[in-house]
Amino acid sequence: MNNYIIRIMQKGELNIAIEWAEKEGWNPGLKDAECFYYADPNGFLIGLLNDVPIATGSAIVYDNQYAFFGLYIVKSNVRKQGYGIQLTQECLRYTGHRITGLDGVINMAAKYEQLGYVAAHTNIRYELNNKISIKLPPHIHDLKTIEFDKIIRFDRHYFPAPRSVFLKHWIHQSGAFSLGYVENEVLKGYGVIRKCHRGYKIGPLFAESLNIAENILLALCAKVESVPIFLDIPESNKNALALVTNHKMTPAFEVLRMYRNGMPTFDLNGVFGITTFELG
Repeated sequence: MNNYIIRIMQKGELNIAIEWAEKEGWNPGLKDAECFYYADPNGFLIGLLNDVPIATGSAIVYDNQYAFFGLYIVKSNVRKQGYGIQLTQECLRYTGHRITGLDGVINMAAKYEQLGYVAAHTNIRYELNNKISIKLPPHIHDLKTIEFDKIIRFDRHYFPAPRSVFLKHWIHQSGAFSLGYVENEVLKGYGVIRKCHRGYKIGPLFAESLNIAENILLALCAKVESVPIFLDIPESNKNALALVTNHKMTPAFEVLRMYRNGMPTFDLNGVFGITTFELG
């Protein structure tokens, strides 16, 4: 008789989900497990069949209004047997009444609609294969030298909820570079680039204008020694589309951003790079 249990992951078990994500071709960052955990230590679930891990999912509760569902993976040999939906339902029980986002593959959209999700826009991953070398513009600064409260306040304009604990770990993760655009002592944009299993990913990239976003993008790309470099943008942000077009970045794949229990309020026009498809 099969014994299936779902429980909260211990910190070290998050590596299981990241390893599976790498095998699925999601190309996670090398330090993602360590950083993700601090978004919500109670928000990562694992399903075990006869004590063997077969399913993972995350339900990150940011505050009383907003949560995000991701890292949903079921081992291929036990798919379509009901284990995944049980884990999903546990995630949704945890997020409760909150607006809950996800970035889902397009062919799963109908399944998510059955759970009450509504499509908002498409997010597209773009790939840069041209090495960039520039002199850093005068307004670009190491983000770690900028007052953290300024970063938190700025981030809140472009993300639906506060996430200070996660951001502190994300900005300071080893092997990553984080840069801010400061003018007249005012933070007007910031971005992070991190090493992944293949190349690098930029995320988030938030900025008040296309010009500021472009300055940060070029500065981040110049910080690393190799390509490819990936950037995930909301297709509905026309300036973000202009950014990737200007630098001849090519689309790699797309996901559908969907929300349950309503739509969040934030400035999507300033989102030139999504933090991660797993955490929003």
